Amino acid sequence: MQLGVWISLTLYFVLMLAIGFYAWRKSTGNSEEYILGGRNLPPAVAALSAGASDMSGWLLLGLPGALYAAGLVEAWIGIGLFFGALLNWIIVAPRLREQTERYDNALTIPEFLANRFPSQATLLRMVSAVVIVTFFSVYTASGLVAGGKLFMSAFEGSYQTGVWLTLGVVLAYTVVGGFLAVCLTDFVQGCIMMLALVIMPIVVLTAGQGNGFSQAAETLSAVDPNYLSLTHGLTVVGFLSAVTWGLGYFGQPHIIVRFMAVRSVKDVPMARRIGMTWMAISLLGAIGLGIYGRAYFVRNGMTIEDPETIFILLAELLFHPLITGFLFAALLAAIMSTVSSQLLVSSSSLAEDFYRLLLNREASQKTLVLVGRIAVVLVGAVAALIAGDPDSEVLGLVANAWAGFGAAFGPLMILSLTWPRMTGAGAVSGLVVGAATVIIWISLGLNASFLGGPGVYEIIPGFIAAFAAIFFVSRATADTGEFRPLTNPAE
Repeated sequence: MQLGVWISLTLYFVLMLAIGFYAWRKSTGNSEEYILGGRNLPPAVAALSAGASDMSGWLLLGLPGALYAAGLVEAWIGIGLFFGALLNWIIVAPRLREQTERYDNALTIPEFLANRFPSQATLLRMVSAVVIVTFFSVYTASGLVAGGKLFMSAFEGSYQTGVWLTLGVVLAYTVVGGFLAVCLTDFVQGCIMMLALVIMPIVVLTAGQGNGFSQAAETLSAVDPNYLSLTHGLTVVGFLSAVTWGLGYFGQPHIIVRFMAVRSVKDVPMARRIGMTWMAISLLGAIGLGIYGRAYFVRNGMTIEDPETIFILLAELLFHPLITGFLFAALLAAIMSTVSSQLLVSSSSLAEDFYRLLLNREASQKTLVLVGRIAVVLVGAVAALIAGDPDSEVLGLVANAWAGFGAAFGPLMILSLTWPRMTGAGAVSGLVVGAATVIIWISLGLNASFLGGPGVYEIIPGFIAAFAAIFFVSRATADTGEFRPLTNPAE
């Protein structure tokens, strides 16, 4: 069993490292190449890279685990994410691709904000970089937790060994190959993830004595008549807390940076179609895995201690070792695609928005690439320390970091791209208020219990507060004419 699995995983690791080496030879000569791949991503690569870096181990562990435990009602999270991603491609993608180049060829989100609002340039770069590094340390930790759980569950090994092994492979190709390596590996990983999420539910439905959808529905109804209901027990607060996950898309730096790197604005519609098709198939597969995986376990009189390991357990139970290795590679792909993206965005901010801004304004391109590589390693080490607790929940860590970014950067990105009257003071206030609201909300436990009832997901108050802060502070401060209209509106 172990040999076949390790053969598949070894081939996967070799492929990732080979891509990293290719990218090193192709696109790491200067900061623009290392950080944005020279702004030359084809639509398919940009689309699957955005999707794979978005979904992470949450897609194969967190979401199926939530559906396994609570039923179809948890699918509202996926529904909210789908429509949030669609709006992100429509509203943010084309504008961000065009405006980041127009505003002095900005290479990072903090740099774009500084160029868009020069009156608050230094403050915006520093505060946004702090938010990025802080929340990404937590977000990256969620991916390493998933890697640790895989190693512990699948190979009965040490959780800590799994965390550091996952980090080590990611560091190898990210440090060497930069953004292009991350995006090309994301493309391959996205294909593997989608294929796994198509195969797994089909096999689970037909395994053993299974007779497909009808028998699964009967089995689940016998356990809980409301298990397959999308609305049973769903309160207004619960519904909003689930679907508002979609708001987070507008402010995720590791996702929207792909919009900055796509080959041209004209390529955005094609990238959107590819990305949304991939996302729809992958989400349906993850939902089917959680629901029908529960039916399989009930039908065979089996129990599971940690619902978030359902993908791992089913891969071991139902498939040949070589296929099991491929499925584990899909899980690693989900984990590593996100971790590598987050590490690179964090290191880009540290290199461009801290080192270059505060320590060495005359730094050469070679020096900046070196600093970026060092920063990748440092952020990864911090994330590994945060991931030290094997009892951490992937979905919980992702939820906190997702809300932090969504509230801090979501309203800021939407309004900075669409509202010419927005001011630098408004931008700073929205960034600070959004992040602070999320942190305070979590600290007070209001995401667990609110006014004696169920908790309210922290992105809701954070997003509203940030949006209001930007609007009212911008209205109260002078319009300095910081918005640069297109020289040729027809472009």
